[in-house]
Amino acid sequence: MQLTPIGTIQTPFRQLADMPIQPCGAQGVAGQIILRPELATGLRDLDGFSHLIAIYLFHQVVRSALTVTPFLDDQPRGVFATRAPTRPNPIGLSVLAIKAIDGNILQVEHVDMLDGTPLLDLKPYVPQFDQVTDVRIGWLEEQIQQAKDKRSDQRFIKDQQ
Repeated sequence: MQLTPIGTIQTPFRQLADMPIQPCGAQGVAGQIILRPELATGLRDLDGFSHLIAIYLFHQVVRSALTVTPFLDDQPRGVFATRAPTRPNPIGLSVLAIKAIDGNILQVEHVDMLDGTPLLDLKPYVPQFDQVTDVRIGWLEEQIQQAKDKRSDQRFIKDQQ
């Protein structure tokens, strides 16, 4: 399998330090998605949507781990029960607000990824498709309120777990 990035996400976060760990901690933080120019036609009709799902590569991750200590906990957890970037396939996703589209450039808000992040795909956010109401959130139940204020650190770069 080979994936080719369709663009790049530009954000104010040049380093992991102080980067939000989820879009809820990046409310109002502006960024840009620069789509490859030859793909701009694919943005047709996206301007009618307020939000999109960005699927991207955690391009600074150099290892994977099946057990991690997530940002919102001090206990090791299975990686698939977290949103940690050190996954077997380092793929991330974020719901971003669309502010403007001009040619192949999208102005977006709520960016929570590093500057220069390779974009793999875009999908329109549709609440009737994407929002689930009867949910359980496991171990996160006790820690979820911390997500807005929690910032990234070096834990997934250093040799841990």
